[in-house]
Amino acid sequence: MTPRPDRRRPSRPTRGLIAPIDVTELKTYPLTRRHSKVRMTDFATPWRPGGSFDRFYRSLPDILGVKTLRAVAAAIARAHRNGKPVIAGLGAHVVKVGLSPVLVDLLRRNIITAVAMNGAGIIHDFELALSGHTSEEVDAEIDSGRFGMAEETGRMINEAIVQGAADREGLGEAVGRYINRHKTVFRYRDTSILSIGARLGTPVTVHVALGTDIIHMHPSADGAAIGTTSLFDFRRLAAVVAGMEGGVYLNIGSAVILPEVFLKTVSLGRNLGRSLSDITTVNMDFLSHYRPITNVVRRPTQKGGKGYSLIGHHEIMVPLLAAAVHEELGSRP
Repeated sequence: MTPRPDRRRPSRPTRGLIAPIDVTELKTYPLTRRHSKVRMTDFATPWRPGGSFDRFYRSLPDILGVKTLRAVAAAIARAHRNGKPVIAGLGAHVVKVGLSPVLVDLLRRNIITAVAMNGAGIIHDFELALSGHTSEEVDAEIDSGRFGMAEETGRMINEAIVQGAADREGLGEAVGRYINRHKTVFRYRDTSILSIGARLGTPVTVHVALGTDIIHMHPSADGAAIGTTSLFDFRRLAAVVAGMEGGVYLNIGSAVILPEVFLKTVSLGRNLGRSLSDITTVNMDFLSHYRPITNVVRRPTQKGGKGYSLIGHHEIMVPLLAAAVHEELGSRP
């Protein structure tokens, strides 16, 4: 019987190479003495049919995104209890995925105390209030030149803006008041953020980049009126932000315009003597973008406060956050 060859190789340096490190003297310690970031007490609880939202909310694992969700909900609830501003900056997508009723409810309850929108946001809000539908098929219309050419949208919104400039109103207030003046035409105005804001006297500001919105293509567009009303709204938002010590700013679905606007309002407020060293800022979007993370989450809070990021689809995350805030406040819809 042929003996097996000894496969063990002697541990000796090989010419030109470094020998493996000797780990026989490695120092270890008991697992019980190590700090661990994850514990079973933080784990999720399996769902049981027929449970309440409160039970579901408490069943979530107290780890990563859930910890952030709970921290944001607690910050909003704390600001509300203390009478501090909670400002929602809304991209247009937030409106067109069906979230207006959730946001209007938060406005009515004075949980959201101010809203900032981009120019596209007012178009979806306006069309929903007027006709109950919005969001055209751009791919189907762009080749023929029909994209953005809905007559009522261009004519009526521009008419509202021109009238607002004459009345020295902000753009958001002007369109909201226009909707409310024509109650019989705007049959769905009770789900309009602009309409509700005007009725409640809650600031709803609109921040426009000329040429980005379909109403700018229409002959009724008046650049002076758009600029005047939007600048008024910038300064109105700056006044709200200047008083948000202890409050919360939510950037929901705006990747460029509103993060840039918010950063300028923070700088303006501090320049005029407001510290803004205890603020909570939140970015919510389904992708992480440079400007929201930099201009909302990081830069405004580097002097003090907390910045958070929640990633997920608006149509899931916004109702989830709203419900979490209600639970934090102990309120029921």
